[in-house]
Amino acid sequence: MAVLLHAAFVSSALLAFDFSRPVTAATPLAIQATLVVDEDLQARPPPVVKQPEPEPEPVQPEPEPEPEPEPDTSEQERLEAAELLRQEEEVREQARIRKLEEQERLQKIKEDEQRRKREEEELERKRVEAERKRQEEVERQRLENERLRKEAQEQEAEELRMREIAEEDARLAAMSSGAMQRYTFAIQQKIVRNWVAPASAQAGIECVIDVRQLAGGEVILATVGRCNGDAAVRRSIEAAVMKASPLPEPENPNLFQRDLRITFKPEE
Repeated sequence: MAVLLHAAFVSSALLAFDFSRPVTAATPLAIQATLVVDEDLQARPPPVVKQPEPEPEPVQPEPEPEPEPEPDTSEQERLEAAELLRQEEEVREQARIRKLEEQERLQKIKEDEQRRKREEEELERKRVEAERKRQEEVERQRLENERLRKEAQEQEAEELRMREIAEEDARLAAMSSGAMQRYTFAIQQKIVRNWVAPASAQAGIECVIDVRQLAGGEVILATVGRCNGDAAVRRSIEAAVMKASPLPEPENPNLFQRDLRITFKPEE
């Protein structure tokens, strides 16, 4: 400890030397000191002072090159930002236009559908109206035709009735004049002339014959009704009527009848 104190004192003295004054001659300083000897220290060996390892000199980093000044891009960034905004606005505008166009397209489709529906309804209404008028016209025409037909039938029936009345009057007049007897007698005589009497025929034969003839006297049917002869006689009389066709015509046309009833009675 005393050694350390001594070293410290010497160091302080050296530091107190005035370097500001010019050095002329060394002037020794008188130092009074009292040496204190510690017996324990004398007995012990002085401590070994471990000298610190010298620190390595710091490696001076190479000076970095000064960075070049960055170009001023604020104007370019502003232009790019403005362009981006313009593009976004253009995209939004195009989207809005497409939306409007789609709305217009859908509206047009809706309007076209409504117009088509109205046109179809109008066409259907006109068709129904035309069909109704046609049915009315058909019904009116049917009623008119029915009326005309009835009037024609009534007129024809009236004319036929008047004609029949006139013919009947004429026929009655002709019959009353003896023309009918002559007509009937002529038919009877022609049938008798064409009759071939069978072996079974007896004297006094008298048969009623129903004859149907056409205009001009052509016989289409001959049927023997009441008769006192046998089947062979009946067949022979019917054959005679068919053979006598055409029958004589009346002298008065009003006496002609399609259906005649003749009495077959040959002379003995």
